[in-house]
Amino acid sequence: MGFRYTLPMTTLPYSADRLHECALLLIENVRELAARGWTPATSSNFSMRLDERHAAITVSGRDKAKLVESDVMVVDLKGHAVATELQPSAETLLHTQLYARFPGVGCVLHTHSLNQTIASRVYAGSGHIRFEDYELIKAFRGQNTHNTLMDVPVLPNNQHIPNLAAQVDVLFDGGPLWGYLIEGHGMYTWGTDIAEARRHLEAFEFLLSCELEMRKFHR
Repeated sequence: MGFRYTLPMTTLPYSADRLHECALLLIENVRELAARGWTPATSSNFSMRLDERHAAITVSGRDKAKLVESDVMVVDLKGHAVATELQPSAETLLHTQLYARFPGVGCVLHTHSLNQTIASRVYAGSGHIRFEDYELIKAFRGQNTHNTLMDVPVLPNNQHIPNLAAQVDVLFDGGPLWGYLIEGHGMYTWGTDIAEARRHLEAFEFLLSCELEMRKFHR
C-alpha cells in the first residue's frame, strides 16, 4: 500500500527513502511491542525523526499489531501533517516537542501497558514515582551507577494537548529526563534512536513492575 501524497514525489520536502526506512523500523518494533500487550485496541503512537524539520509518526486510529507502511505519515515539528491527507494522532505535539527541543532525540514511543496505566493511577497523587538503587537504572543514557535515584513524573490526563505539552516542557527544564507517565493513560519515553528508546521503555516497564509488586509487601 502506498502513501496518499498531495504533492508530487519530486516536490516532497523530505526524503521518501528516509520515510520508507523509518516506516519499516517502526512497523517491526511496534508489532513486537503490540505482541507484549502494550498497545491495546488502537491505542499508543510511535514516531521517528526524519530530518531537522520532519518526523514520521503512526496514523491515528490504526491497530498497532497490524501496521503497514501506509500507516506511517509525516508531520512537521509543530505537529502538522505534511504532503498527505492522513491524520496524525491527537497527541502528535507530545512527540514533536521533543524533536524540536532536543536535536539528539531520534525516536519517541508512547505505550499503554497494564503496569504503566496502573502505576500512573497509584502515583498520581504524589506527582512522580521514584526508582532508587535498582541495577536497571543503568539502562538509561547517562546513568553509570545503580547507587542513585530517578524520579519519573506523573502528569494529570489533560485532554487539551497544547496545555499538556506546556506542562511537559517545564519538566525538561529540571534536567535529564527519559520518560513520563500520564494518569490513567500510559507512558512516553524516547532515545537517540529506536533501539535506545526501546531499551528505556523496557527498563521503565520492569521498574514499574517492581514498584507495584513491592507495594504488595508494604500494606
